[in-house]
Amino acid sequence: MSHTYFLTGTDTDVGKTLVSAALLQAAAREGYTTAGYKPVASGSEWTTEGLRNRDALILQRYSNLDLPYASVNPLTFEQPTSPHIASQREGQPISFPRLDEGLSALQAQANWVLVEGAGGWFTPLSAQQHYGQWVSAQGLPVILVVGMKLGCINHALLTQAAIQQAGLTLAGWVANSLSPEPHEYAAYCGYLTDQINAPLLGEIPYLSDAEQLDNLGHYLTLPSSMREYSTPPRR
Repeated sequence: MSHTYFLTGTDTDVGKTLVSAALLQAAAREGYTTAGYKPVASGSEWTTEGLRNRDALILQRYSNLDLPYASVNPLTFEQPTSPHIASQREGQPISFPRLDEGLSALQAQANWVLVEGAGGWFTPLSAQQHYGQWVSAQGLPVILVVGMKLGCINHALLTQAAIQQAGLTLAGWVANSLSPEPHEYAAYCGYLTDQINAPLLGEIPYLSDAEQLDNLGHYLTLPSSMREYSTPPRR
């Protein structure tokens, strides 16, 4: 059975993709066959191979399966805005069955799958549905990326409350530094460690050079509870 986790953040631009790369590397180091999945990606550029999203390309790169781009990112939008707006403007509806189909295909190939969300927990995918509802339907354990900055405590605890209210397991969280000297880092990290009911999987320092993505896995650990946890979709 494939171990699948959904990765969300306290906000947009808090380093979800950087943490995704680190987790994929850490899982590969432990011997898993890994696949990254970015079902919905907004803010993409046209290339000779078609529309491509930078975050999805990073997930493709750090999956140790050789995956075609469409398997990693089936729904790609050019406009850098909320997915429900980009979807409507570009005439490409986002449906839960479409997301389910892509996930099932990866689970059939990999025994460790990381699904990276867009924005935060309540990011809308349509006028009626948000990302957290799809995660709830799948019954996925969640990993939370906390962008360490002023205000992150409130955002982190609100997100934890939403995940728990959905009846899901918060499998762990990652402290990601967004600047060379984050605001009150030690005090904030200590408080969150006490208040978040999940293990701290690791702390990633501020990295100014994106090429350092190749060596991120050592910052994180995969607790035994994560290795053993797997929940079938709620159907």
